Amino acid sequence: MRTLILSLAAAAATLTAAPAAADPPSWAPAHGRRAHDQQRYYQQQQQYYRTDNGIRYWEGNDGRYYCRRTDGTTGLLIGGAAGALVGRAIDTRGDRLLGTVLGAAGGALLGREVERSRSSCR
Repeated sequence: MRTLILSLAAAAATLTAAPAAADPPSWAPAHGRRAHDQQRYYQQQQQYYRTDNGIRYWEGNDGRYYCRRTDGTTGLLIGGAAGALVGRAIDTRGDRLLGTVLGAAGGALLGREVERSRSSCR
């Protein structure tokens, strides 16, 4: 009798914790998977335009124009490597760790800014 009551209590606990399997109404704001699918649909519908210097831009759903610019990752990596080599060559005393680290940091920041400034959108 005791195992029957415990099994019924466990079954009741799992049934009340089950989520509803219904979709939200179409007028409700989208969250989760539906919002993700809806965003992918809008991205496929956008038409890209190009300026004379090759910068891509598009008109958003709000009527404003947006452009795709690089985030500067390539410049960051190349600038960091070049800066580390230059910093190591300049710092000739001791183990040269400080010169390498400072050169890498400076080169990375400089390389990132140079790459990001190449493409301008207005």
